[in-house]
Amino acid sequence: MTRAPARESGPRPPWPRAGYRCRPATGADTDAIHGLVAAYERALHGHVTTGADRITSELTLPGVRPEHDTLLVHDDGGAVAGYGWVKGRRARVHVHPGHRGRGLGGALLAWTEARARQAGGDRLAQTVADADHTATALLRAGGYSRMVTEWLLEIALPGEPEVPDPPAGIAVRPFRPGDEQAAYRLTEDAFDEWQPRRKSYPEWARLTVERTAFLPAASPLAFAGDQLVGAVLSLDVPGHDEGYVERVAVRRDQRDRGIARLLLREAFRTFHRLGRPACTLWTHSGTGALPLYERLGMTVRRSSTVYGKALTTG
Repeated sequence: MTRAPARESGPRPPWPRAGYRCRPATGADTDAIHGLVAAYERALHGHVTTGADRITSELTLPGVRPEHDTLLVHDDGGAVAGYGWVKGRRARVHVHPGHRGRGLGGALLAWTEARARQAGGDRLAQTVADADHTATALLRAGGYSRMVTEWLLEIALPGEPEVPDPPAGIAVRPFRPGDEQAAYRLTEDAFDEWQPRRKSYPEWARLTVERTAFLPAASPLAFAGDQLVGAVLSLDVPGHDEGYVERVAVRRDQRDRGIARLLLREAFRTFHRLGRPACTLWTHSGTGALPLYERLGMTVRRSSTVYGKALTTG
């Protein structure tokens, strides 16, 4: 039996930290939020991987109401110190490196749980870099348990990658306008095998083909006749010198034919021709795709863990 969504009423959860104030985020805060995320990633990993358009996409996802689902924390000088975001069963918390150790992470985590409960949620999950030992300890102390592992993979592109010939009956071309719905169905059908919830088309599009960083030239598609059977969707994030593959999918009945390897090498070749020294992608332990990427020569740059928790009503 599912719980009916609760009515939204009453004040936002109180903010108990002296020297800080909070408010919901708006679209005008995209650059400030991205600056916070970039500072966090630079301090933890030495470089930035999240683009500003990713923040824009998350703030404008269908079903997200920033006035209820976000919390932006400022210090007394007006600088952004922390950020919380909730959508359904997913949450995100960031604290600026200069403001860590002051209880902001714990307060934002408590706010995400309160917001999820207020919206009728029964579970919450958050992804944390394994190198962020403080955040990992905070989640574990708060009753979160490990769910799955995610890996950021990379491949250097010092020379133009060799692209194999397509399998018999398969034709390959770049993504072009009009391919959106077919690509959506293909990728979501493939991801249904491990993801807990199928995305709606508007949500999927906001995170992929509607992003300003989406790069059709590095997004090859494979067809059997007029049927789309494989896709690689890629991003060229402004301010980043590496290519990025956002989605990889092959229709179940066309797997083990080398289609994914072919499409990925096509994408790598395009990024090499654009002068990108490397290409990266994330994969998930639930997909079972890590061996495929390793056979292509990709290696693990870093890992993250998805932690989840059942929410009580008390």
